[in-house]
Amino acid sequence: MNSGTLVGSLIFAAVLLVVITVVIQLMMRAWQRRSQQQAELIGVLPEVPGEVGAAIIATRGHYCGSVMAPGWNERIAAGDLGFRSKAVLTRYAGGIMLERLRAQPIWIPKDSITAIRMERRMAGRVAARVGILAIRWRLPSGVEIDTGFRANHRDEYSEWLESQQEGAA
Repeated sequence: MNSGTLVGSLIFAAVLLVVITVVIQLMMRAWQRRSQQQAELIGVLPEVPGEVGAAIIATRGHYCGSVMAPGWNERIAAGDLGFRSKAVLTRYAGGIMLERLRAQPIWIPKDSITAIRMERRMAGRVAARVGILAIRWRLPSGVEIDTGFRANHRDEYSEWLESQQEGAA
């Protein structure tokens, strides 16, 4: 390789590195701006009660994220709601607890749940074969969101869907 080719390659590599750095910074700024805008809409999440009682259903799996209802693609970036993680979804008489790895638990009071259903996609994640359990609920601020959960075993979804029907009756 002659020196002209080497210099050209080094200049190209430096320009490419600068472009990649700028793109990453712009993405991070957009994520932070979106997070600030959504934080105003969302407000404060419900606090976990001191005593929740006995667990009715517990399922291990993955927290897929939360989205603004009714859109399945407008992922919430506020707080730690935008970070996917392993989780345990547990139903109690007073509501649903979503305990996430390295994140604050999410408490969904029974009165604020409007629907529990199956979805094929949510928050940029597609699960065509297994599906995603979507819990639609109303925040104290009045905004409705969908919280997505993908169980490790798909046969566990039927219990959740039946528990929603029993809760509605």
